[in-house]
Amino acid sequence: MFTSCSSSTGLFSRRDFLGRASQWSALTAYQLLPLPALAESFAADSRVAQAPIVDKGFASVRKIGDGLYATISDTSKGLQTMCNGGFLFGKDAALLIEGFVSPAGASFHHETLRTLSQGPIMGALDTHYHFDHVTGNAFYGANGISLWAHAAVSKRIFDSYGAMQGMDKAAFLRPLEGRVKNARSEVARKHAAELVATMGNIFGAVNSTVLGFPNRPLDPAKLPVKLDLGGLTALVETYPGHSGTDLIVRVPEQNVVYAGDLLFNHMYPVTFDEQATVSGWRSTLKTFLSWDKDTIFVPGHGQIAGRDGVQLFADLFDDIAAQAEKMYQSGVPAEDAADQYVVPDKFKDVAIFAWHLSIGATILKLYKEWGAK
Repeated sequence: MFTSCSSSTGLFSRRDFLGRASQWSALTAYQLLPLPALAESFAADSRVAQAPIVDKGFASVRKIGDGLYATISDTSKGLQTMCNGGFLFGKDAALLIEGFVSPAGASFHHETLRTLSQGPIMGALDTHYHFDHVTGNAFYGANGISLWAHAAVSKRIFDSYGAMQGMDKAAFLRPLEGRVKNARSEVARKHAAELVATMGNIFGAVNSTVLGFPNRPLDPAKLPVKLDLGGLTALVETYPGHSGTDLIVRVPEQNVVYAGDLLFNHMYPVTFDEQATVSGWRSTLKTFLSWDKDTIFVPGHGQIAGRDGVQLFADLFDDIAAQAEKMYQSGVPAEDAADQYVVPDKFKDVAIFAWHLSIGATILKLYKEWGAK
């Protein structure tokens, strides 16, 4: 299914899509931290190419296995892709992973695959519904590529972003700006202002594209699904944590996992989603850590990771929970506690997308979980 939430529902040309993407390419409020170099631990891993096969600045593509490639975004150099993804192919078919944040990003991804494989494309898979993974979906629709996702993704895209399209930006931001005005401390005011800027950028991204909806819904009750690409077998699995619609693609024979946003490498967790679950996510990370110690993870954001990247992410959750529990036991109200977490020195270089979408949201969810008990 390929459609727009505006009055126009026809197919657009590639030029149209790239033009629309350029309308918001100047967004600057995201935390544009340079992408870290590939970890030294991968230097001895024969699966991982030491140099990308292509590097456009905003994203590079690197071989990470036999028929397996990772597309890694560097938002300090451009926002055409913003999230990570990848593709895999065997003798018979290929699978693209992620729609990215713009049709230009999805186009780059597709064109890179085509330099390596001219075989049939089984489909493109969104790991979940969040804007930075799906607002480039229309490129796939315009090119006749089936779009796969968790069965709830289409509704979540429509409910979350369809309503934004054509909405007055000032009206959209007004309630958030009220939080800045009514903040009870300078720290709270800073976090609230950051949220306004971030949500303004999301509004801009959503309003500069045509929404593409998956036409291959995957029922979570029927997962995992095994995909045979011809000499390469992948599993599509679902786990709780980030959005309530999270899928991963795992290639057990090569110990490679495309984790979507169930893993951020060197970045605090983003837990704002109403269906995000902190306890569920921490359980998912334990599952990730139970897999082979040599497993390569392609995170939703950040550089390619190994087990140490998963452990760091789990440690971040642990530290937020430890500080939040002390405040909870001391009777600090949840709304105040959400602003009072202190980033330890050992995590000072860990990125934070937006405080109230990550750390603050995690504390609020922890309070709710503890209160429910």
